[in-house]
Amino acid sequence: MKVGVTIHSTDLSMNPIELAREAEARGFHSVYLPEHTHIPTSRRTPAPTGDAELGEEYKRSLDPYIALAGAAAVTRSIRLGTGVALVAQHDAITFAKELATLDHLSNGRLVLGIGFGWNREEMENHGIDFRRRRELVREKMLAMQALWKDEVASFEGELLGFEPSWQWPKPIQRPRPIVLIGGAAGPKMFAHVAEYADGWLPIGGSGIRASLPELHRAVEERGRDPRSLHIVPMGVFPDDGKMAYYREVGCTEVVLRLPSAPRDLVMPVLDEYARHV
Repeated sequence: MKVGVTIHSTDLSMNPIELAREAEARGFHSVYLPEHTHIPTSRRTPAPTGDAELGEEYKRSLDPYIALAGAAAVTRSIRLGTGVALVAQHDAITFAKELATLDHLSNGRLVLGIGFGWNREEMENHGIDFRRRRELVREKMLAMQALWKDEVASFEGELLGFEPSWQWPKPIQRPRPIVLIGGAAGPKMFAHVAEYADGWLPIGGSGIRASLPELHRAVEERGRDPRSLHIVPMGVFPDDGKMAYYREVGCTEVVLRLPSAPRDLVMPVLDEYARHV
């Protein structure tokens, strides 16, 4: 079981480029960064953490793709992940090129963790019908995967499409970068994983053991081998018991949560977490 870290990187937190270098030096497998383009002040959508107030870090998020490109330039082996990318908020053609370029320049180290999005007003500002965000993410992922895979790619869906086209670079990883979908267990989630992803990003670890048989069935119905899945709990505060549980149930990687804080507060936590590597 691999061990990675995630930080909600902001203009006030430890520089994620420095973090990636320090994490790689300590043997961590991966570093993941989240995405928010902006946070409307209306705050009609409750905080996803269940807190009365949304954390300050949500207002100050760095762009994860630029940050990960900077991290790629100063590291050699650590995986560079999004946890999670908000696919619905991107143009599929442009996003496909951006991600393929990141995978190309990092020599195949991109891990694309994606989500359907929780912030209704953020998505509405991007012109997205919140009720159809899952269908939109699905079509954008299928469209991007066609561009990554095919020399001449085209796509025609209900919500988007493009004519036969060339696009390079192709990702180093073939036929695509690793795709993980974040969210709660259930038949809709597992149908998406089975169709166009390589694994599941459960937030925390509660219920993984009970949910895996359903996920395996969904994957098998698509003619795929469930043993190939990546199961990656995200945002974990570790202890020995939790880590043993994740190994026992077959998680392939666990991503530990660092504080969204300056370097002097992050580094002691990173050093403590290194004992789990």
